Amino acid sequence: MAGALRGSGPRARRREEVQGKMAGSHPYFNLPDFTQPSPSSSPPGLPSNQRCRPSDATKGLLVALLGGGLPAGFVGPFSRMAYQASHLPSLELLICRCLFHLPIALLLKLRGDPLLGPPDFRGRAFLHALLNVLSIGCAYSAVQVVPAGNAATVRKGSSTVCSALLALCLESQGLSGYDWCGLLGSTLGLIIIVGPGLGTLQEGTTGLYTALGYVLAFLGGLALSLGLLVYRSLHFPSCLPTVAFLFGLVGLIGCVPGLFVLQTPVLPNDPLSWSCVGAVGILALVSFVCVSYAVTKAHPALVCAVLHSEVVVALMLQYYVLYETVAPSDIMGAGVVLGSIAIITAQNLSCEKQGQVEE
Repeated sequence: MAGALRGSGPRARRREEVQGKMAGSHPYFNLPDFTQPSPSSSPPGLPSNQRCRPSDATKGLLVALLGGGLPAGFVGPFSRMAYQASHLPSLELLICRCLFHLPIALLLKLRGDPLLGPPDFRGRAFLHALLNVLSIGCAYSAVQVVPAGNAATVRKGSSTVCSALLALCLESQGLSGYDWCGLLGSTLGLIIIVGPGLGTLQEGTTGLYTALGYVLAFLGGLALSLGLLVYRSLHFPSCLPTVAFLFGLVGLIGCVPGLFVLQTPVLPNDPLSWSCVGAVGILALVSFVCVSYAVTKAHPALVCAVLHSEVVVALMLQYYVLYETVAPSDIMGAGVVLGSIAIITAQNLSCEKQGQVEE
């Protein structure tokens, strides 16, 4: 019995060695050990503290593109539909939009923040609200006498150029060569869209109203660029809901008397007008919040250039919904604008290392 046990010892050890070699060489025996923690999923050459995440400029431009430009592209055509259906005045439409901003006061009350902002920033907050009301009022007035796509084109183009010039003069913020290329390209696209229309203005009252519409659209873009620069100077908690509420308050205070003095109030009777008014109020509020957030993360001129996507959306709705003519120059200019937006976005699509951000 003892001899048998002694003879089986070396054989058992040899058998274990052979099985160990097979487990190391054969793929079916080379199974992972689930009792050990799994290795990190990060690339082998990239430490965990150097992983990349989108930079602030990238976040701002994406928010401006998806949340600011695309919803705003529906505002102009819907405003024109409301005017065509019931001759809704521009000031009355602006009043309806301001009503959507007033419930933000409940959020400020729940947070315990002052409705009008801190005393040190109250004057600039009111100035920002006034500039935005003027910009929107000019845009709504322009869209009633000129095509929605052309009005949006002139407004966004003037806001981009003015934002770039004001940022250079007042904030000394420079732009890279790719950014300037994108800005010039987007401006060129807007000129391609509007140029043929400006060269064929009719004489008489119709041509005068059309020219006045383009002037109002330009002034609306100038007021928008000034408002964005003023907003960048506001630094206090709950800045965004405060300026959103002040926009509604200042708009109501200024537009209600002006409606009865300058225009005639109209009560819409058809569901289409009410639907357009509600859509304008909701989409414009979303665009307002997203643009205000984006301008704190990226250069205001780049934000305005990305907002040119509103022009492309407005031209599509102008053709497919309003059944208004879209010239070949409009399509060519829209393509140039989209290419310029792609250049600006690609140039600013960068990432920051988490370790650097934490420092």
